[in-house]
Amino acid sequence: MTEEGRGHAPTNPEVAFALGSAPEAARPGLHALWAVDEALGKVLATGREPMVSRIRLAWWREALERLDREPPLKEPVLQGVAAYLLPAGMAGAELAAMEDGWLAVLGDEPIEQEALDLYAARRGGLLFTFGARLLGGSPDCINEAGEAWALVDLARHSTEAHDIDAALSASRQRRLPSRWPRPLRPLGMLAVLADRDRRRAPGQLEPPGTPPRIARMLRHRLTGW
Repeated sequence: MTEEGRGHAPTNPEVAFALGSAPEAARPGLHALWAVDEALGKVLATGREPMVSRIRLAWWREALERLDREPPLKEPVLQGVAAYLLPAGMAGAELAAMEDGWLAVLGDEPIEQEALDLYAARRGGLLFTFGARLLGGSPDCINEAGEAWALVDLARHSTEAHDIDAALSASRQRRLPSRWPRPLRPLGMLAVLADRDRRRAPGQLEPPGTPPRIARMLRHRLTGW
């Protein structure tokens, strides 16, 4: 297995910090899971033609689904999935469903509510649900917590005022667990940042990785609140 196959930490520093607080045994799986999300997100971030991006997203979906039948291609993300997620009981087809979320927000038109809901469920909802499976627990509304995080992340990476407002508004409609059990606090660290962000106006979002944000994550890690 290559070093890439073992899984690198996510490029998002806050995600990397949160997942780095997980038990050592769970980290490779979590990194492999978020590597899938980053690969799908990179398609949108680097694509200029929607049709080309659709084709690239479809490639990822088919490659993930194929893992249920065949060995992985010589691609680090797919090798990480085969090494750490399939043995944990996840199917390639389950992970491939995340492509629906990214596909929903592809394009230049203002994002409609239906697309936001699909994006939130198939990206953030599945990420947190799968992450909770790796960490060994599933509190109430874990999927909604993931949806809230994904919607805030979308707002942070959007340039259109309509999309930012809509994503933050949709995030405020999602419930978060009142208290997180210790095993799932790596995910809770991300959820409390999303809650912190969605309470702010669109133009007042904090830069990632600032001391107050890290302090909030640490407080959650210790208390579950």
